[in-house]
Amino acid sequence: MHSMEGEMLKGHLDMIVLAALSAGPAHGYAVIQEIRRRSGQAFDLPEGTVYPALHRLEQAGWLTSRWVTAESGRRRRVYALTRHGERALTERRAVWQQFSDAIGSLLAGTRPRRRPA
Repeated sequence: MHSMEGEMLKGHLDMIVLAALSAGPAHGYAVIQEIRRRSGQAFDLPEGTVYPALHRLEQAGWLTSRWVTAESGRRRRVYALTRHGERALTERRAVWQQFSDAIGSLLAGTRPRRRPA
């Protein structure tokens, strides 16, 4: 990942991780794979970025986790969105959509359409 992308993503990491988990519960490495897959390989986030975010989001009450033993006998921590996490993701999605539309309009050289009040 280029450093500029890294800086840009930092502020949106929570939203990115929550979005990856909106597909369903997953362990840390699967979250990384889901982010990579959903972003069309654009976002290849290191474990050192994603795991601290998972812990932080769990402490904030947006995720819950439990230990699961795979058939291989390996224990993995599986994370899932809580209702608070789903609400946070919905809010962030709305804010991001407005921001994205506004940037798109700016770059296209057009004025954003005024929404009727």
